[in-house]
Amino acid sequence: MPAGVVDAAAKGVRLDRHAAGASSLLLRRASGGNKQLLVSASSHLLFRATVLATLALVLLFAVHYPSLLSHSFSLSSASPHSPSSSRRSSHRSLLGRSGPSSSSSSYSGAAWEREIRRSATPRRADGLSVLVTGAAGFVGFHCSLALRARGDGVVGLDNFNAYYDPSLKRARQRLLASRGVSVLDADINDGALLHRLLSAAPFTHVLHLAAQAGVRHAMRDPQAYVSSNVAGLVSVLEAAAHAQYQQQPAVVWASSSSVYGLNTESPFSEDHRTDRPASLYAATKKAGEAIAHAYNHIYGLSITGLRFFTVYGPWGRPDMAYFSFARSIVAGDPITLFRDARRDFTYIDDVVRGCLGALDTAGKSTGVSGGRKKSGPAPLRMYNLGNTSPVPVTRMVAVLEKLLGKKANKRVVTMPSNGDVPFTHANVTHAARDFGYRPTTSLEEGLRHFVDWFVQYYKIENKGGNGNVLAAGGKTGKRKSMAMSAAS
Repeated sequence: MPAGVVDAAAKGVRLDRHAAGASSLLLRRASGGNKQLLVSASSHLLFRATVLATLALVLLFAVHYPSLLSHSFSLSSASPHSPSSSRRSSHRSLLGRSGPSSSSSSYSGAAWEREIRRSATPRRADGLSVLVTGAAGFVGFHCSLALRARGDGVVGLDNFNAYYDPSLKRARQRLLASRGVSVLDADINDGALLHRLLSAAPFTHVLHLAAQAGVRHAMRDPQAYVSSNVAGLVSVLEAAAHAQYQQQPAVVWASSSSVYGLNTESPFSEDHRTDRPASLYAATKKAGEAIAHAYNHIYGLSITGLRFFTVYGPWGRPDMAYFSFARSIVAGDPITLFRDARRDFTYIDDVVRGCLGALDTAGKSTGVSGGRKKSGPAPLRMYNLGNTSPVPVTRMVAVLEKLLGKKANKRVVTMPSNGDVPFTHANVTHAARDFGYRPTTSLEEGLRHFVDWFVQYYKIENKGGNGNVLAAGGKTGKRKSMAMSAAS
């Protein structure tokens, strides 16, 4: 073959190879570009999906927990018994108001301020003027009555939540009203209302008893405890620190014996460690003690904390052991006892004397009006209020059986690890030294007073040994038993 032909053929082969290589390169680049486009499109779609999911979660959170997203921690005023409200979370039903709508905007005007001043004005020389939160609760109700009876001015506040039957709280409210004490249907997380209240009258003290109680319920609705016991306490201390009158009010508030948690030293002393809470309820109360320290240090608020030990008596809380046991004994329902459980049961009258003693000796706050500065250190105190003599829960049940004339259907079990503690025992030497606190009511005497009220309030009837607990409205109903609660 001539050389020219061979060269041409060789060049043709090289051109073919070059074209093939170029085509292959183009195909590879096109394939890579398509992959990049696919990855880019997938990333864009994933980003959009993530944003939509985040927005959905934020919206869901806003629907269920508006109090945490609202600047003022305002809560819904819808009745928890209404159909629409029943579909909301238990957090909303516990913290929302159960009565008619009573937003903070309805509590204003000249007539409202005159009523607040009337209720807050003492009737004795040098009397106190006290804002009582949780005034329709067990301890708040009794303290409000005692303050009013000795001539102090009292204004109450309560949100009438559905943790237990609100009708009992309404009955307490009516009795307080008959004694000249106004109790507002409002929530402690309504900061605007608290500021208006403390501006409407020159309150000398705040007795802060509003809280979400109960040890085991915290496992079912933990958010209620954070909203009430932590955020609510901050709301109250903020209002007190920035009160517009020249003198900030002194604050006395309810902590709990539950803060001792896993402490094994006995009797429990204010000097013992409290950094091992056994329940979320206890942890929120311990957090409250730290918060109180901060407000005392920053704003010069006089703050006294009271650690209650299993308070009982007439007009008590239906979720407490003695109350639920009495109902179950009368109704013939079984009761569950925790083996070896012992409690320092403290009668309500003794606790009230301790609360009033703490108010009388609280000392003055040192902050200047508006919370801008303090003139010096202010009192910061913590006290146990207990009975100093823990008794087995089985003995408490035996006393109830005798007073009610009926044997209990008992079931004894081992205490579960749900936040309850085996025993409580108060050392009250500090309270005795500083304001003469000395509990005097025996368990037998205190339970007798409770049963007398219980039988009258619920209109107990025994027919052929089958007791029925009649509600205050006259409806018959049996209540399921509840295991002994350590909540105080």
